[in-house]
Amino acid sequence: MASKARPISPHLQIYRPQISSVLSILHRATGIALTVGLLVLVWWLLAAASGPEAYATAQGFIGSFIGQILMFGWTFAFFFHLCNGIRHLFWDAGYGFDLPVMNLTGQIAVGASAGLTLLSWIIAYIVW
Repeated sequence: MASKARPISPHLQIYRPQISSVLSILHRATGIALTVGLLVLVWWLLAAASGPEAYATAQGFIGSFIGQILMFGWTFAFFFHLCNGIRHLFWDAGYGFDLPVMNLTGQIAVGASAGLTLLSWIIAYIVW
């Protein structure tokens, strides 16, 4: 007995990513990155409470080139998660579901995140 031909659902080889799906994945990824960043913050605070040797080790890592790259990434993750979260609040209220508006607000969220990240780092380097 032959089985009926079942419909083939789209898969990664034929599915074209849309801005909404990419930003949804990025929102989840930035949430994970923020969790990891929180663990580093806890490590830094515990090191500060433990004494000068432990603090120097933590500060040495955070101040290193790799640490600065991670901090820059965590800053972007924070601002993107914030901006995209505001976008989700509007969706919860029932606004912004039209495709052009959804694409525009997604682009605004990415642009605002990049701008806020750069602005905060510029201000931090000017102050320090």
